[in-house]
Amino acid sequence: MKFDFKHKTKEEKIRVIVVVVVIFLCLALGTLAPIIFPGTQFAQIIESSIGKFFNLVDFFTNNYVTILESLAVLVFIWILYKILLFIVSIFVKRGHRSETIGNLIMSALKYFAVIAALFLILSAWNVQTPTLLAGAGIIGLAISFGAQSLIEDIFAGLFIIFEKQFAVGDVIQIGDFRGIVKEMGLRITKFEDINGDIKMLNNSDIRGAINSSNVLSQAICEIGISYNQDIEKFEAFMRENLKGMKEQISTIRKGPFYDGIEVFGDSGITIRVVAWVKETDRLYTVREMNKHLKILFDKNHIEIPYPQLVIHKTDTEAK
Repeated sequence: MKFDFKHKTKEEKIRVIVVVVVIFLCLALGTLAPIIFPGTQFAQIIESSIGKFFNLVDFFTNNYVTILESLAVLVFIWILYKILLFIVSIFVKRGHRSETIGNLIMSALKYFAVIAALFLILSAWNVQTPTLLAGAGIIGLAISFGAQSLIEDIFAGLFIIFEKQFAVGDVIQIGDFRGIVKEMGLRITKFEDINGDIKMLNNSDIRGAINSSNVLSQAICEIGISYNQDIEKFEAFMRENLKGMKEQISTIRKGPFYDGIEVFGDSGITIRVVAWVKETDRLYTVREMNKHLKILFDKNHIEIPYPQLVIHKTDTEAK
């Protein structure tokens, strides 16, 4: 969390300044009092009280070996972490599935590196790490009873990955929501909808997901024609002219095909044209097909009917 000093209230700024001044004075007194006032009663009082905690000169003098060892541990863990990330990134480039697993491994490596560095540094400072591990095990057991939802999310995420339910880049529908998988973690999965909004779901809440990326999707275009149109001639015309649409719309993988009459409407006949595309290209392809059909109909004088109402008058009303 970023500390924004400029937007703090006047009282909060004063508190921050007071805390900084107090810490600075403690450090200065603990470190410099024996040097500025050597052999005095004041120096002895400071050295026996504040100096125990804030005498940086004595601290570094007495513990410089341990400090260097701690820094060496940090550098070693950092280098090892970067090497492992590089190795994982090599396998991530192979596809969406490996990228998803790679993100999970990277996330786990981050936590492992922090924990390993922490225990190695504590060991360098002569802290009994086996005792800490035993205590951590007891605390972890106690926490697990209150963190069942977290454990459910982690296991659900692992099952999603290893059962190959979906991966980063797949288009998923969950209930009324439809979006692209942007990121998968140990606890949550992020989806992006058609508007660019990000939806975050706990892995344990992802149930009944429909993966639309495993097979080609249908791009369906429905357009109306007049009842006066000769259907047999129109269908022959459609089958002949749809052949060139695939060359004009690069996202089409199969088709398009004239799929017949969909419905008899109030003002005209609705016909249907279908093409098969990748799910991520479906909406774009539908819009392009609509445009090309409109241009094709205009060039060949095929009427797209407007909503109309036919009124019949009786002989009495006609007079």
